[in-house]
Amino acid sequence: MTFQVEITPIAEQQIEKAYNWYRERNPEFADSWFKGLMNTIATLQDKPYRCGLAVEHKIFVEEVRQLLYGKSKNVYRVLFTIRDSIVSILYVRHTAQAPMTMDDLENSI
Repeated sequence: MTFQVEITPIAEQQIEKAYNWYRERNPEFADSWFKGLMNTIATLQDKPYRCGLAVEHKIFVEEVRQLLYGKSKNVYRVLFTIRDSIVSILYVRHTAQAPMTMDDLENSI
């Protein structure tokens, strides 16, 4: 089964913010980082269930999984949910960020 991957506006903003941060420091790295992230997210079309539950999955109403992307100090967590044949990318967070809380969820709505 092939899943359709959708990126929420919040996740798009988070990706753009990270990209811009990298771009200010190293434009070439920023471009390769972005391409790699999008390619990694695209792998969720085939096997999204291979990814484990996110650390904060209990604060969500539905099951939330995470896909890791990056190396060394540049690792990001792609938080997503699976609804029927749709994978929804909810958030993209750097691993240095604390796990999400209920306050984070309420403030992102």
